[in-house]
Amino acid sequence: MAGDRFERSDRHERSDRHDRHDRHDRTPRLDQPLAPRRSLLPAYDPEAFGRTSENIARFLGTGRFIVWMTVVIVVWVLWNSTAPRHLRFDEYPFIFLTLMLSLQASYAAPLILLAQNRQDDRDRVNLEQDRKQNERSIADTEYLTREIAALRMGLGEVATRDWIRSEFQDMLKELEDRRPDPEHPR
Repeated sequence: MAGDRFERSDRHERSDRHDRHDRHDRTPRLDQPLAPRRSLLPAYDPEAFGRTSENIARFLGTGRFIVWMTVVIVVWVLWNSTAPRHLRFDEYPFIFLTLMLSLQASYAAPLILLAQNRQDDRDRVNLEQDRKQNERSIADTEYLTREIAALRMGLGEVATRDWIRSEFQDMLKELEDRRPDPEHPR
C-alpha cells in the first residue's frame, strides 16, 4: 500500500513536470527567435518594397516618363482610329485607354505617397542628427570660448617683453645713479 502510494505520487510528479515542460515550450522565449508562421499571404521585405516604390515614383517624376506616356497614348489613339476595324481593340471613346490611365493613376498615387513618407522619415532622422551635431558644436564653441578667456586672463598676468625691457632700463638707471662717478670721488 505504501509502495503503491509512492508509485502514484512519483507518476503524478513526472506528469506534472511533463505538463510544465510542454507549457514552457509553447510560451515564447526572448533568447530564441520565433518560428516563422505560415501565412496565406506572401512574405515581402518592406524595405525592398519601399525602395522599389521610390524608384517608380522617381521615374514618374521625370520627363522621360511624360514622353513615354505621350507616345503610348498617341500610338493607342492613332491605332484605334486609323487601323482596320478588325484590328482595333478600343473604339472611339477609348474606354479601355481611360481604364488603363485610371489604373496607372491609382497605383502611382500611393507609390508616390509611400516614397514621400520614406523621404519624410529620412529627413526627420537627418534633422535629428543635425540638431545633435549643432548641440555638440555649440558646446565645443562655448568650451573653447571659456578656454580662450582663461588664456587671456592668464596672459594679462604674464610679464611681456616690453614690460621686462622697461624694468631692466629702470634698474640700469638706478644702478648708474648709485655707482660712484670716477671723476668726482666722494
